Order: sequence, then C-alpha cells, then structure tokens
Amino acid sequence: MDTPESQTGATNGTTHVPSNGSLATHDTNSSYVLPDHKLKICVEDSSKTPLLLHLRMFEMVADHVRDSGFEVIGGYISPVADAYKKAGLASAEHRLQMCKIASDPSPWVMVDPWEADRHEYTRTALVLDHFDHEINVVRRGVGTSTGERKLVRIALLAGADLIGTMSSPGLWSNDDLDHILGQYGAFIVERNGIDIDEALAQLQPWKENIFVIPQLIHNDVSSTKIRSFLKKDMSVQYLIPAPVIQYIEEHGLYEDEGGIPRTHRRNRSGTPRISNRNSPAPSVEVSEQRNGC
Repeated sequence: MDTPESQTGATNGTTHVPSNGSLATHDTNSSYVLPDHKLKICVEDSSKTPLLLHLRMFEMVADHVRDSGFEVIGGYISPVADAYKKAGLASAEHRLQMCKIASDPSPWVMVDPWEADRHEYTRTALVLDHFDHEINVVRRGVGTSTGERKLVRIALLAGADLIGTMSSPGLWSNDDLDHILGQYGAFIVERNGIDIDEALAQLQPWKENIFVIPQLIHNDVSSTKIRSFLKKDMSVQYLIPAPVIQYIEEHGLYEDEGGIPRTHRRNRSGTPRISNRNSPAPSVEVSEQRNGC
C-alpha cells in the first residue's frame, strides 16, 4: 500500500485482467488461499486500528451505488505489511486479528492476509492486481443465480485524504495512478478538511473512473486520533468496535507510547484499571438519566 488510508473495493461488471506481468508475485506463499466465504467485491485498507468508520465506508459505497448501475458484491480489508514501517502501527499480526474481529459481524466484508503476510512493501497497484487475479482468474469471477460465472470489477475504496495525496505532484508515479485509477477506478468518501474538488482537478485524465461518495453524517475520527487517545490514556469506547478494544487491552497494544505506567492505565473501554487486585472494588452509584433519545 502506498498510503495509510487506502482501501479496496469491487463491483459486478466488466473487468480488465492485468497483463503487465506483475502477478508473478502471487506465488510467494504456496499455502495462501483468498478468504471467499462471503465473496462478492474487494476492499482494502492499510488498517492500523480498525475504526467503526472504516466499516461504515463499506456500507456507504453500497448505498451510493445502488441506483448507479453497479452491484456491490463483497468487500476486503487488506492490512499493510510490517515493511510499511509507519510510526505507531501495531504489528501486522495484531492488525490482522483486529480487522478480523471488527469485520466478523459483517455478512460481506472480509480480511485478506496476503499483503500483511508479505516481507516487503507492496504497492497499491499490485494489491489490486492480486485481487483481480484471485477473483477473476483463479475463481473465474463469481457465480450467478443462473449458474454462469461472471467477472467482477475491482475498485479502490478510500477516504478523500488518499485522493489528496494522489493529486500532490511527485508522491505517486503516473504509471501507478494510471494503473489504479485508469484500470480499476476508485470510490472516494468525503472527509472533513479535504477539498475534494481541488484534488480531483489534478486527476482529470481519470475523472470518469473516480466516484465521490458524500459523507452525509460527518465524522472526522481517524486511526491517528485513536492512537493519540490511547497515548493519553483516554477512553476509545464507541469509537472502535468493543471486541477490538478488548483485544488491545488483552495484548497491551500501544501501552509503550504514552509514558503512563501500565498499572496506572485505564482499561481501553474507559473503566479505570485497579492495580491492586486483592483490594475490593469501590462501590459506585449510578443514577439513570434520560435525554429523550
């Protein structure tokens, strides 16, 4: 992955199967099998700490394309490998597990370990090639109700900040931009603080293949902000899935970043941690308050 915020998506339709020779990288792990128990599209994210907003993006694209001629048939999260070397990232092993926990309730979003398990950094274009190869070449697309096989269109799903980097001169090669936006296309979710029109103005050659999804309920939460909360020993309850908070707590993730002694830290759910386990827990009275919701 080229940037920390990118994700991948796929839709039913025509597909150009890559012929650039890059698929030779797919035999690096002979035991690898693409998870396809919910198979329908592809979506991919560098996935630091999986947010509820990351999962929400999948639902937003499904709603957006309902009347546009596309049919969303599945989604993948593809965490980056440790070779990405971004400061603050948990190990790929932990990020994979957190993404699996977060996406488990979804009937159509899955986690693909292929990119995370690689020993080298993998460019976004090659990750998209990987999904195209696994779905349209290995599996010959997806089955229909009539029994025929139909190829799917792979597309990138990302936040507007990714498009912002793509429009910045020198950050992405023109070959990669043409490969990603020209061959596959992208669904981009609006994000506060990003001028999407300005970004798209620099990407005119591919404007017909970039689909902007308005964020009707504005939410500027990010993995960076979540890590900042954790460093400050603040609660992240209701910002990320509760089982992911439990996983972070059980494995002591991000505890070395805040400078707060482990025994004085709160549980990630927001409940203060009691350092003396032999002492009885203090009783707390809670009065119910209703706000008319």
